Order: sequence, then C-alpha cells, then structure tokens
Amino acid sequence: MARPKVKLYIDIVSPFAYIAYHILRHHNVFKACDVSYVPIFLGGLMHKCGNNPPVGIKNKAQYIAKERLRWAELFSVPMVHDPPAEFPAPTLNLERALAVLADEDAAAGDKAQTRLVKALDEFYSLHWGKGAAVHTPEVMKEVFGRLFGAEGAEKLLAAIPAQGKKLLAANTDAAFDDGAFGLPWIVCTNSAGETEGFFGVDHMGRVAQFLGLEKPETKSQGWKAVL
Repeated sequence: MARPKVKLYIDIVSPFAYIAYHILRHHNVFKACDVSYVPIFLGGLMHKCGNNPPVGIKNKAQYIAKERLRWAELFSVPMVHDPPAEFPAPTLNLERALAVLADEDAAAGDKAQTRLVKALDEFYSLHWGKGAAVHTPEVMKEVFGRLFGAEGAEKLLAAIPAQGKKLLAANTDAAFDDGAFGLPWIVCTNSAGETEGFFGVDHMGRVAQFLGLEKPETKSQGWKAVL
C-alpha cells in the first residue's frame, strides 16, 4: 500500500504557511507521510485568482494578526509578536532562489529535499521566529553562504533571473491548477490514491483524517482546536 503524500505550497511571507510547515516538520502524526514543499509567489497566485491580499482588507488585517499568534501558541511554533521588518516583504527573488533549490533536490533524487528544507528552516526562523527582514540581497547572500558556502550562494543567486523566474512561475501556476487561492494550500493523496486540497492551518485535522493517519495527540492544545 502506498504511503500517503502531502504537498505544501509555501511563501516565506505567509505566517500561516510557516505554521503549517512547522507542524508538518515537527509533529509525529505526519511521520507516516511523504511530505514535499513547493515554493510559490503568493502575490502571483493572488493575482491569478483575483484575490485581495488580507493586509489590504479592513478588519481582516487586524484579525489575522491575532490569528497567527493564536495558532502559533496552540502548536508551539516560534513566532514574533509584532510583524517582521518590512512586512509584507517582497519575497519574489527569495522564492525564486528557493524554487531553484527545490529543483536541484528533485534532480538529485533527494525526496527529503535536504537543501530546500535547510533554507526554509533558516529563513522561517529568521523572519517569523525573530522578525528579521530576509528578502534583501545582502541577507540572502549571507544565509545561503552560511548554508551552502560562498560559491554555492553565488551560483544560486545567479540562477534567480532566468532559471528561478521560470521555475517559480511554473510552481505558482501549478498551485493555481491544484485549486489554491491562498496559503497554506495543502494537497493530500491518501493510500487509496485519492487526492484532495485543503486550505488553512485550521484544516490540519481534516488533512490527517483524509490521509488515514493515526489520531493526533488530543492532549495538545493545537490538535484539540482542529479535531
């Protein structure tokens, strides 16, 4: 019987994509799944859908600012209280670089997406865990250099204008074709081969149920909130 599969579309700018990423990375309930992460450009997806950014909608911006803190606390996800510097950050080039890493992992047959996950862990920690701006060329060069060496960072950054642009556009189109209209968008395939898409951290319980996973630990305040 095939292992269940989870595909999470992400953009560093989205706090809720970060929370979903953290849950998939650290909660044992998803250890029985093959999980993959797909960098997209949230702004491009919103444009394709004709969707308005939440921060530009009266009342909703204030609501989601509270919601990200509520969900982060429930699932013990490191989260700064105030929005990160320059929020919402223009993450287009950062996401293009991450798309290149994802493509390189795939070309190497690395299903664990080792290079991509290293970068996601670091950028999410800096941006949403510590409130730092991570989209600037200087920060990107420093972080990628620390993770992959100076030569690796230069090669990665040089790939942004052409290869990264093409890959990220394709990923964003794929998210739209998979039904996404915002983030986190989670595409799940259960052991019977059935596929469904789910939106939002508040649907993680339905994700686990659809995938036929063992019931999450109900002593957890986070899982109590979604079950």
